Amino acid sequence: MKIIFAGTPEFAVPSLQILLDSEHEVCAVYTQPDRPAGRGRKLQASPVKELALSEGIPVFQPLTLRTDEDFQQISSFDADLMVVVAYGMILTQAVLDVPKLGCLNVHASLLPRWRGAAPIQRSLMAGDEKTGVTIMRIVRKLDAGDMLHKEEYVIDSLDTASVLHDKLSVLGATGLSKVLAKLEAEDIHPESQDETLVTYAEKLEKSEAFIDWTQTASELELKIRGLNSWPVAQTLYQGNVLRIWAAEVVDDVSSAALVPGFVSCVDKHLNVATGSGFLRLLEIQLPGGKRMPVKAFLSAHDVNEVKLG
Repeated sequence: MKIIFAGTPEFAVPSLQILLDSEHEVCAVYTQPDRPAGRGRKLQASPVKELALSEGIPVFQPLTLRTDEDFQQISSFDADLMVVVAYGMILTQAVLDVPKLGCLNVHASLLPRWRGAAPIQRSLMAGDEKTGVTIMRIVRKLDAGDMLHKEEYVIDSLDTASVLHDKLSVLGATGLSKVLAKLEAEDIHPESQDETLVTYAEKLEKSEAFIDWTQTASELELKIRGLNSWPVAQTLYQGNVLRIWAAEVVDDVSSAALVPGFVSCVDKHLNVATGSGFLRLLEIQLPGGKRMPVKAFLSAHDVNEVKLG
């Protein structure tokens, strides 16, 4: 099959790679325009663009994919299929109608749960026991197309959003490969989504990073995992922002009377009282500093009975 691929971030790279390694022809790659990045704010190509160029695949970076020129260009490839993975741009119906077999999307959730922008983070923060990827047909309504295949993953207690991102990107490529084989064998059985089960994964905002210590320890532990590695959970320590990269729920009978946000140091551990239970901070970061284990932080700071937040 002749396939157009549209994707931008690292999450899309395994899916593009599996297409490049297959017997199919990737005739064109669409990705977001280069963006300023780093301290020097130099223009940086997307991971998908870098892979495509390294393989000699033509790369296109339109601003909208809505002009007549864009439509004519994408039509000129006479593609059988378009595969979209985290492209970052909504496709018009005219574009969706171009490939002979339509357009497929690799979405990082078990639809219809977690349609939208941040399914990986929201699934962790909600305490879901499992997640996965869904390969679906693209329709005009957001993430509402028929489901063609799912790959499930049982969430580990140590998974962060960053770790889960990498695992699901590989699962997405695996699922995509299976769907392509079914398409060729004409063995596709689409399943419509149950609209009564739909939930939405709203885009993450920086304002969500600050910890509310009146929440339960379990809720905060899930939040910290879900916000790793962006925007990273934060609290205030002596007026400065303290970033929290990892934490765990613990029992702390010795400080049961503390109010939310107050710290107790037990056996060289930093435990914080919450609205219910105690949260032990494991890895933190001071302003201008690097991530560090809490034990290293405690060797230079006396925080017993200090209030965070």
